[in-house]
Order: sequence, then structure tokens, then C-alpha cells
Amino acid sequence: MSLPLPSACAATDANVDTGTDTRGAPAPLRIAIMTDETGWHTGRLKKAFRARRVEARCIDLADCRIDTTWEPHGLVLPGFGHGLPDAVFVRGIAGGTFEQVTLRLGILHALRESGVPVYNDARAIERSVDKSMTSFLLHRHGVPTPATWAGESAAFAQRVLMREAAAGRQVVLKPLFGSQGHGLKRLGSRSTPPRPLAPLPSLKPYSQVAYLQRFIDGGRPGFDWRVLVIGGRAVAAMRRIGGKGWIHNFAQGATCEAAELDAALAQTAVRATEALGLDYAGVDLIPDPRDAARPLVLEVNGVAAWRGLQSVTSIDVAAALADDLLFRKLPAQRGEAAVVALHGRHG
Repeated sequence: MSLPLPSACAATDANVDTGTDTRGAPAPLRIAIMTDETGWHTGRLKKAFRARRVEARCIDLADCRIDTTWEPHGLVLPGFGHGLPDAVFVRGIAGGTFEQVTLRLGILHALRESGVPVYNDARAIERSVDKSMTSFLLHRHGVPTPATWAGESAAFAQRVLMREAAAGRQVVLKPLFGSQGHGLKRLGSRSTPPRPLAPLPSLKPYSQVAYLQRFIDGGRPGFDWRVLVIGGRAVAAMRRIGGKGWIHNFAQGATCEAAELDAALAQTAVRATEALGLDYAGVDLIPDPRDAARPLVLEVNGVAAWRGLQSVTSIDVAAALADDLLFRKLPAQRGEAAVVALHGRHG
């Protein structure tokens, strides 16, 4: 089930005025789609922006740079000369060394400091990419989420595992940074009577960080929900069923089906997104075995893919994202009440 998006304007027919070009005609907005690869998602986004008479160009953050001799901003983005885009849509950030990722996020920070709306911005992405910070912020804002522990001490992690196992529970060891269900390990005995507890696996593949989350059994064949939140509204939901054992990611072979977006599911997903300060997010939830009306948030993805969700919803997700950026985020950052006349190009 999908909820209708606000119709602030007829987006597909609107000509977004950003000033005039040298011929006196309205100059179109220019959007940079930050991505490390082009494909289905970027194609859908470019089509959505084009339908709104907005120019969209895909750029890899690895090709951008800070150059303080580059007037007037000190930022160089391929295809934008000495100017800057009117807004930035972050679709993907390539992995790399700590220094490389820091520089890429730094460029997003610099764009925001230069007055360019960044969707989602670097601070929000940092919060959602780091699972430990996600868990902390969800807990701090009272969003229901499984018990979580994160630290560098293998001895402490082993004690957590032993304590949870003694209570008849299991935990999931996850990479601090990671997505699509890769690198997850379920720890603790599943037999009856329980077998001797295996020791904590080596943390070397996890960069010596133990992120442990209490395992929530989704039943058989097992499922979780993915809810897409855009601009503070839950717009669509799906159930991800089956997959690779207990891991229900679309990338791990899960089957997607449309899900009813009831009040509890929608409100929890929106609260999770707000806790991390995200413009849009894919929120993964699972039923609480102790309270069916209380979904638990497992993860919040700030660079969410939506191909699986698009296959089961009538909402045009790329169009909804483009509208939210153009008619909410961009005017709000420029301090404008109207969405029709957006004057003053950067640079």
C-alpha cells in the first residue's frame, strides 16, 4: 500500500524558474547526482528530473576536488565549470580508504557550507552509514529498536554473547559499515538442548569493531519490512520474504510484495528518519514478537535503493524523490516560501 504524496504543484508540467539565460529565457535548474556507478537508479532519476525540465548530471565524488585557487568557491565539480549546481542528490558514495571517504564526505559538507542543498547531506549520511550511531540515535529518540552493543573489546563482546545465550537469545554480528545483508553472522546456540557456546568469531574481518544486535526471529519463512520515507512522509512499504536464510534483503534473493502501510509502521519509520536527520530513507523494520503492534527498526539506509520496492508499488519513486528535492528541500534551504520562482544560480 502507498500513501499519496502532497501535490504542491503539477511537477511534471511545471517549469521551474531559476532566473534567465543570455537570451532572456528561464535558465533551467542544474542538479548533480552524486554516484559511483550509473544504471537503473540514476536512469530513473535523470528521467524524472528531465520531465520537470531540470538538467541532471551524474558525477562521481572521486572526480570532485577542493581547489582554493578555483574562483569563486574553491570547489571543482566536473561539468559545472566555475559554478556550482543548484542542488545535489546523493545516490552513491564509493568505498575507499579512510582518507578518500573523508574527502568525499568533506566535499558534500563544503557544498552545504556554500549554500547548495544536499539531499541527503553528509552529516545525515554519516549517521546512517555508521550502524552504531544509528542505534544510539534511535535509542535516544525513543524509536523502538533491538538491544545493541558496539565497541572494540572482543572480551566485552564475548561477555555479551554469553549473557544473551544464557538468556536463550541470539545476537547478530554486523559490519559497522555495510549494506545489502553482507557480512552478517548469527551467533548463539539454536539447538535444544543448547550445545556448548562457540566463541566469538575473529573481529579482523570487521575492522576490529564488534557491532552486536539482539536477533529478532521473523518466523518462517521469515520477513521484514522496507518502508520508504520521503520528506517526512512514509510513501510506500513492502515485505521482504525469504532470501538467504534469515537475511531478507532483496540483494540476497528475498521476494518482494506490497505491504499495508499502517499507522504504526509509517509513524515508526518516519520517527527513525527524523532521528537521523534524513531527507529520504529506506527503513528496515521487523515485528516485535512481544508486541505485534510495535515494529522494531533494524537499520536505516540513507542512500537507499528502491528497485525492489518499485516493482510492488504504483508510486513513481524517482519522481517522488525529485519533487521533494525541488519543491521542498531546495526552496526551504534558500529561505523561499514559494516554489515557482527560484532565482539566483550559485556562481
